[in-house]
Amino acid sequence: MLRKIPRGRMLKAALIGALGASLAMATAVLPHGAGAAPPTSLQGVVQSGGTAAARPLVGVDVTLYEATAAAPRALDHATSDSKGAFVVDAPASESDGVFYVTADVGRGVELVSVLGQSLPRTATINELTTVAAGYSMAQLTEDGGISGDDLGLQIAAGMNDNVVDAETGRSSQVLLSSPNADETISLRETRSLASLLAACVDDRGVTAGFLALTKPFTGPPPRTTFEALANLARNPGQNVAQLYRLTKRSGAYAPALESQPDAWTLAVKVNDSGSDDQDKLLGGPGNLAFDARGYAWVTNNVVQGTTGSSSYVVVLQPNGRPADGTNGTPSSPLGGGGILGTGFGVTIGGDGSAWFGNFGWGGVNPVPGVDGSVSQFSSAGAPLSGPNGYLGDPDRVQGMATDADGNVWLASFGDNSVYVFPGGDPSKAVRYPEPPGSQPFDVAIAPDGSAWVSNGFLGTFPATVAKFVFEHGKLERRFSRSFGRAALKGITVDSKGNAWVASLGDDAVYGLRPDGSLIGSFAGGGIYGPWDVTVDRDDNLWVANFGPIAANNTLAAGRLAKLCGANPAACPPGKKLGDPISPPTGFTVPSAGSQVLLHNGEPLYGDHAPPSYIPMMRQTASVIDRAGNVWTINNYKPNFDVDATVNPGGDGILIFVGLAPPPRAG
Repeated sequence: MLRKIPRGRMLKAALIGALGASLAMATAVLPHGAGAAPPTSLQGVVQSGGTAAARPLVGVDVTLYEATAAAPRALDHATSDSKGAFVVDAPASESDGVFYVTADVGRGVELVSVLGQSLPRTATINELTTVAAGYSMAQLTEDGGISGDDLGLQIAAGMNDNVVDAETGRSSQVLLSSPNADETISLRETRSLASLLAACVDDRGVTAGFLALTKPFTGPPPRTTFEALANLARNPGQNVAQLYRLTKRSGAYAPALESQPDAWTLAVKVNDSGSDDQDKLLGGPGNLAFDARGYAWVTNNVVQGTTGSSSYVVVLQPNGRPADGTNGTPSSPLGGGGILGTGFGVTIGGDGSAWFGNFGWGGVNPVPGVDGSVSQFSSAGAPLSGPNGYLGDPDRVQGMATDADGNVWLASFGDNSVYVFPGGDPSKAVRYPEPPGSQPFDVAIAPDGSAWVSNGFLGTFPATVAKFVFEHGKLERRFSRSFGRAALKGITVDSKGNAWVASLGDDAVYGLRPDGSLIGSFAGGGIYGPWDVTVDRDDNLWVANFGPIAANNTLAAGRLAKLCGANPAACPPGKKLGDPISPPTGFTVPSAGSQVLLHNGEPLYGDHAPPSYIPMMRQTASVIDRAGNVWTINNYKPNFDVDATVNPGGDGILIFVGLAPPPRAG
């Protein structure tokens, strides 16, 4: 239970009593007040229940907090009146962190509402706001309090707003609309969990059961329902069936889930590039990189619905909405700079600029006889690389990375080489030719500044991983290791310097020690055609899965897998390095019954094609943001026969809310 501040405020209690008859209505209708002075008081209501009917919770202790990098700071305290109404004050209406408000209902039931950086005039605290808070702040919650760095808190608050409207206590328009609504189960899942909390309000036994079922792998059980939700968001595969049964104890929020999920993950899907023009829609996004502001720079393979190369890339705000050009930010989508069929290659340079590798999937390359190029944009989205991009050195670049010295590394698939742009200067490119047919795919920077490169993309060359150093202007290969079957894809390096690479050819993830010796081959937890692997702050592994590459109308739904990494303390009891943490299905996002639509409202495969009910498609990357949200990318559509020839491009990004410990800074 969160700390409370002294209650001796008789004047405020009298004010709340006088407001009681009208405040419940005021919370529903008061606007922010354009042009008015920022509020220093928050009026609100504590309620139970939502979609059908809600009842006020009377005599509840309410506390307004400011979340900061230190312990959360209690700003004011009140008690809800006979209408559930309350008023609390803040010394300022803006915060570098975020505001949130709690309601101690008693007997372990604590409801929470996250308010964001700006204190609104009104707020609702109910079960649905608590679900949103528990998930969005899961990686920033400890001992029942919310704290973290400013950017992480702000990103988490934005994700909270994607789930709920904190003023009304109702589901957000993001979840109520395509590509969410019943195109995924997320909306219904939030309502099932909110109904569970409503049952907790009424039944001490349900509360006890919920707290017991959400005990973390190590440590004591949660003390409150808010802590329990944060635990569940972090460990969504635990006690799935028992928790599902508890959600049926109340029907306060409907419609709810109709069947048990694979796990209690909560994913928000985004598919808005910033334009509904056919050639500017998201079409086969392949990878993304976050800049220092938390903006996601996303590659875009093809023109949606075709095999032609896209001439645009996409930039998304930290909440997944398209960047709109305000305050020196990009305006998505971005064209120019030589963009043509970007694939897996994207990185943020040491100066904050964004780099993309142009693979040129289909269509005509701008310079005859030259395949691929590299594009660069300023942090504000201005092209820096000229109309055709940087030409003449790297050829059909795939993976890219930037080291601590600002050197940009490139896996040059087309000419079987590794390149470095020293200090981000392409005019001084340094090349290391690998063996013919090696097809370098990805590059990752180790803590010591060395770089690991995966080779063997198409299976015509033995699967190898090589380690390079760039010193005194020279690019040198320290060693190359061969192992497993071919078709190696994404590679990452953990805090101990171990390299981990996804092997599509044998449904496995391989680990290598810093000296190149093999740790082992690992599978399970939903791994199926792995394409990319990343590590979280605890060094656990997250694997994005493409699925089978086969004809005969093979359908594949995407899944995200999690494996134990090199930090034994971060693994569940009884688990060891490489063991699966995710369920056998992986973490999935099924449909709740509606077909998948593109952002322009068209069906995924077009008006005259069979509908698709697979919202999470073939995945090629997973990237963790500063708040612990895992962004996984729909690169390819589910139907391989259709996709491989005429209509391959996936439709967007799934954001798993609060699922993973944020990566280490830098």
